Amino acid sequence: MSIVARRTGQMRQPTFAELYVPKLVTVLREGYGVADFRADVMSGLTVAIVALPLSMAIAIASGVTPDRGLYTAVIGGFIVSLLGGSRFQIGGPAGAFIVLVALTVERHGVEGMMLATAMAGVFLIAAGLLRLGTYIKFIPYPVTVGFTSGIAIIIMASQLKDLLGITLAGKEPGEFVPKLEALAHALPTASFPAIAVAAASIAIIVVLRRLRPNWPGILIAVAAAALATWALALPVETIGTRFGGIPRQLPLPSWPAFSLAKAQAVLPDAIAFALLGAIESLLSAVVADGMTGRRHRSNCELVAQGFANIGSALFGGICVTGTIARTATNVRAGARGPLSGMLHAMFLLLFMLVAAPLASFIPLAALAAVLAVVAWNMAEKHEFALLIRSSRGDAIVLLATFLLTVFRDLTEGILVGFALGAALFINRMAEMTEVQADTSLVPADRADFAGGDRVPYDSRLAADPDILVYRISGAFFFGAASSVGAVLDGIADTSKAFVVDFADVPFLDSTAANAMSRVANKAARQGIRLYITGASPAVRRALLTHGVTRSRATYRETIARAVVDIKGGREASVATVLATS
Repeated sequence: MSIVARRTGQMRQPTFAELYVPKLVTVLREGYGVADFRADVMSGLTVAIVALPLSMAIAIASGVTPDRGLYTAVIGGFIVSLLGGSRFQIGGPAGAFIVLVALTVERHGVEGMMLATAMAGVFLIAAGLLRLGTYIKFIPYPVTVGFTSGIAIIIMASQLKDLLGITLAGKEPGEFVPKLEALAHALPTASFPAIAVAAASIAIIVVLRRLRPNWPGILIAVAAAALATWALALPVETIGTRFGGIPRQLPLPSWPAFSLAKAQAVLPDAIAFALLGAIESLLSAVVADGMTGRRHRSNCELVAQGFANIGSALFGGICVTGTIARTATNVRAGARGPLSGMLHAMFLLLFMLVAAPLASFIPLAALAAVLAVVAWNMAEKHEFALLIRSSRGDAIVLLATFLLTVFRDLTEGILVGFALGAALFINRMAEMTEVQADTSLVPADRADFAGGDRVPYDSRLAADPDILVYRISGAFFFGAASSVGAVLDGIADTSKAFVVDFADVPFLDSTAANAMSRVANKAARQGIRLYITGASPAVRRALLTHGVTRSRATYRETIARAVVDIKGGREASVATVLATS
């Protein structure tokens, strides 16, 4: 990132304050009034009502108790808004982490999951301080759609047991295919009351979203399901029957159990937490920017996410990240600044202190219905179909990411998808780089050309073996170096002057510079004078570094080096070559 000084026109690096001062400080400096605070109170309350059932549902689906989801939303959400680089970001547990957290708990236990969360926080702080936030946002769009849709499928599969009230003889498998097989075998144990509660909850959410979009449909559905379960004494599993309810206070902070061996064991999970947390939080901040016209500070946001994950682990929570749905709700509710997110965390704490006993009556089928709706909304169906139709390369990247996420591992899906996306980009950029004989710059009269006038091409000069003019257009990098070098290596042995026009080359890397060095050496061995014209200072610097230097010897003495001519524009520099050759 660079900032333009308007008066001098010079570029300067942003200061530490410009990069890392929280948006809360910026908002307060701009003049924060009573009307702004009132708006943030209402938006914070709205988001808290949405986050209350979601936090518990995500925690249960992640293989931990529902109170850990609330701890995450309270502690993590408060820190994200306090230190973050976005005005409207809402932090808390996210559906995207369900798969990773559940697998980590299964492999290393709850203590191992909390240690991985704290380590991920350290990695996120380091990424922010190293200013890697800009690069994390370079994840290709097909990769984002692929892993998001894959996560949605996995979340939906993980909720089938509670949606249908199925009773499994043993532990539910974590892998996708074995899970479906186990659920299919146990399908005869499905409970009609659980199915009815889940169906009614989904219907309430969907109907209210269409008819009363401003109403908290999720909370109403969960409350109605809890009331019906209590009043009708429905034989369905509830938070109380499975977990014994939720506590009415926050636990005292404590460090997760640490040992070098344990840290090494959970390191891959910590890296996965950090990678997904960075991607999700920055995507959420970008969504908020698009809705409000504001700009977030990506590196500041990563630092805040890091501290939030450490804080969540200290209080027994799970992974924290920016949540797109709750952030969008915050914006639509009229939030003015980060105080809205901080108040959302405080309202959640108040709900937990006051209404904890009532949570025992919430049926798990209703929470599964909530996550089923979340999964349906996460699955970017329109974007998925659009990318499948757009191009074969995008479809391959999308399907590879999606299938690996569902059937193998989320981290593997992201890494393979990113690698395929990068390879696709390199191939497309290489195809855009061209090298061709330039006949438009060869005039009928060299005197006119030397004066800079472009005149119609004289076909009689096309057969002139003394002058060859080639123009390279596009980024000249390792992806195109082989094809361009092959063309330039085929120069005629009898030519006296060989001109390569670099005026349309915006970028040249070391591979391409090395290829030009080989072309220059070949021209020298064949007694051909090579001119490189129109090179920008950056391109010229790369050529000089790799030995393509200005020759001070006469034509007859040696042509071991190329002559780099950068006088004036393209026509003037090529004209100089043609006039003096």
